[in-house]
Amino acid sequence: MSAEPDEQGLLAAVTRYERALTANDVAELDALFAGGDATLRADGTAALVGHDHIARFRARRGGAPARWLRRVHVRWISPDDALVVAEADRVDGHGLQTQWWRRQAGVWTVHAAHVSGGPSPARPGAGPDEQEDPATWRVRFAPEPAAAGPLAGLGVAVKDLIAVAGHAIGGGVPAWREQARPEPANAPALQRLLDAGAHVAGIAQTDELAFSLMGVNEHSGTPVNVNAPGRVPGGSTSGPAAAVAAGTADLGLGTDTAGSLRVPGSYCGLHAWRPTHGVVPVDGVLPLAPAFDTVGLLTRDGATLRRAGLELLRQQPTGRAPQALLRSRTLMALATPETALAVEAALAALSVATGIPVRDVEVDPAAPAAWTTAFRTVQAAQAWAAHGAFLSANPDAVSPSVAARFRAGAAVTDEQVGAARQESARVSAWLAQVLQQGWLCLPSTSTPAPRVDSTGEKFELARGGTLQLTTLASQTGVPALNLPWARVGTLPVGLCVLAPRGADADLLDLLRVLGPA
Repeated sequence: MSAEPDEQGLLAAVTRYERALTANDVAELDALFAGGDATLRADGTAALVGHDHIARFRARRGGAPARWLRRVHVRWISPDDALVVAEADRVDGHGLQTQWWRRQAGVWTVHAAHVSGGPSPARPGAGPDEQEDPATWRVRFAPEPAAAGPLAGLGVAVKDLIAVAGHAIGGGVPAWREQARPEPANAPALQRLLDAGAHVAGIAQTDELAFSLMGVNEHSGTPVNVNAPGRVPGGSTSGPAAAVAAGTADLGLGTDTAGSLRVPGSYCGLHAWRPTHGVVPVDGVLPLAPAFDTVGLLTRDGATLRRAGLELLRQQPTGRAPQALLRSRTLMALATPETALAVEAALAALSVATGIPVRDVEVDPAAPAAWTTAFRTVQAAQAWAAHGAFLSANPDAVSPSVAARFRAGAAVTDEQVGAARQESARVSAWLAQVLQQGWLCLPSTSTPAPRVDSTGEKFELARGGTLQLTTLASQTGVPALNLPWARVGTLPVGLCVLAPRGADADLLDLLRVLGPA
């Protein structure tokens, strides 16, 4: 028996199996199943016992339905034995495969397998209440005739921080909206989508002045999260996320400062992309912390995100792929154990689907707290600089918890900002070196979406845990992609992939090989 589990070797063998299955490479599949009379393969119709019987069945089957892995669960029975459960989306529904893999003389083979399939889980759609839900939508627009272009027919839910011509930016605060003037033109980011054929489905709600991650707004309410009923949608791009999840919009155009696209993506089971800082214009966008503010997207499926993201970037992929998918045990441990376990399954699926190996990278356990403190220091100072005058003149305009975050910025000194920027520069240099080795994979949030009726303390606990994960990309300016594959029970949670600065098109191109959804 070997001394320790061979994770890379096992996932490489599972990758060979998936590729052989896709290509109907019977010889390779035969080699991956253990020889002898005891090898077992079963499905919903019968159990086949013995390698030769399994081989004959496979030879006459004519191939398996196309499938796209979403989660690969690995449970080690011993260093040389592993139970692997793979969940996949298939053209004919949902697939589940359970396999016992054994390593003998350094070679992994399947000794037993069970295959099942069924219809894809029904995706909730918008009911009558969600179509015009005022907690989701501030303004709904009538459908427009389809325009020409790569995004023809796609409706955009525009976060109420982003300029829509003829409408005032509300910022999730009625007192702000009352004092705002109609915007003379669309924000450039929105105009890029419209030029590509998309249309505005409406202006969607946001958390108060975008200074929250939960999706709770005491003025407009909490949008319904159809993919996690009774739970918050995440924020501050809360309205667009709820609309896209419910199917009342195809694209959510929002902002991400501290995770405001990735968090609702994780909570609502959506694809989300935060671009490299500065590559998508933020003109016509109400600021929160300009050092970190970005404009990006939410979608239900990866293909749509890739298509729309490339239009926003106005760039094309170079074809460069990472050498490895990097995992930090320190960063995984920032999530709750059940969340980390779910994200590990999504990471294994990503490795198998792409053929890119998973490798571990060291992160100082004290580093996340330090970089989060540095981020929050600069964010607070810039948020107060942006909105302190309004809040001083309108002290009751926002809820007490949001007001407290803004007021904290008033007390930040120039010396504290300088020290925080030095810490951010150090983290940026460190991460740039790490990303030369591969793309870093971590949980998008520390937990699934909290319940709507959670206490303020529970919301703050979820927010604090998640910020240690999200602020790494935010303060270093690198692009981040949320893949909504992990599940804690039935609750969605995201796997986040960080790529080097400027590698957005290649990061989005990852979606091309991951299937239609």
